[in-house]
Amino acid sequence: MRPMLATRGDHVPTGPGWAHEVKWDGMRLVVEVTGTRARLTSRNGNDVTRTFPELAHLDVPDLVLDAEAVAFADGRPSFGALATRLQRSGRGARIAAEAVPVTLLVFDLLVLEGRDLTAEPLSTRRALLEGLGLGDDLLQVPPVYDDGPMLLEATKAQGLEGIVSKRLSSRYASGVRSPHWLKFAHRPRTSWVVGGWRPETGSAHRLGAVLLGEPTEAGLRFRGRVGSGLTGRVAAELKARLEPLAADESPFDEAVPRLDATGTSWVRPEVVVDVESLGFAANGRLRQPSFQGVRSDLTPADLLGVDQAGGAR
Repeated sequence: MRPMLATRGDHVPTGPGWAHEVKWDGMRLVVEVTGTRARLTSRNGNDVTRTFPELAHLDVPDLVLDAEAVAFADGRPSFGALATRLQRSGRGARIAAEAVPVTLLVFDLLVLEGRDLTAEPLSTRRALLEGLGLGDDLLQVPPVYDDGPMLLEATKAQGLEGIVSKRLSSRYASGVRSPHWLKFAHRPRTSWVVGGWRPETGSAHRLGAVLLGEPTEAGLRFRGRVGSGLTGRVAAELKARLEPLAADESPFDEAVPRLDATGTSWVRPEVVVDVESLGFAANGRLRQPSFQGVRSDLTPADLLGVDQAGGAR
């Protein structure tokens, strides 16, 4: 099962037919628990249980949850902190879990002790979820709010990512980007595909920047390059991920400007990364982009035709 997705909204809905949640800066998961043993699946269907060993056993009934693994830094959700864990499994994941613990934030109940709830309205699913009394150091059920505009302002003041507004009558549509769930983000963080990398100035081997592209029906559209945020271990790990994808030619659908192409090592467009920016310049490039992390839970196909404003959820 794949998670239901939200559509970008242009105004926060009001009235008793809607519930509003904090938009968390984490990794979306479908969590299936059988006999306290949990299986964690990313939004593109990959089993990531080994990435989060602390969540592999949960003291809950047999159920299926829609949730998000969130890492906190200085009391706030941080995808940058979480990204350090997404490339590790086995012993490496256990060590990372001690250094960067995650909390499973749960916001929907899809199956409970064999009963499929996806055809039930959100109001019913939410009442059943809250009735389970879940909550410990690993798992939390964040509250929902009636006043969406108030929550949007509060999350902005607290430096959080934004909110998601959900119609209480909505059924759960697996894998569908639904107009019954609306997202509103404060920070312009978007996801792009890497088409090449450039070395750091003064070094032929250290990664200094990556070239970004947007998947379209016509091909991969060049959106500029990002070097900010790519330092030290982060840059080394990304380079190690890109090197096996080396390609002889540019994967972009049009010629890349010479200033960007010179010295670039091209790669097959398979790695998705998150970037914060100030939107687009007149030439279609991202303005002042800053690298945030690799999205191992996304593929280029997940980005095709998606309005990037407001994030992936």
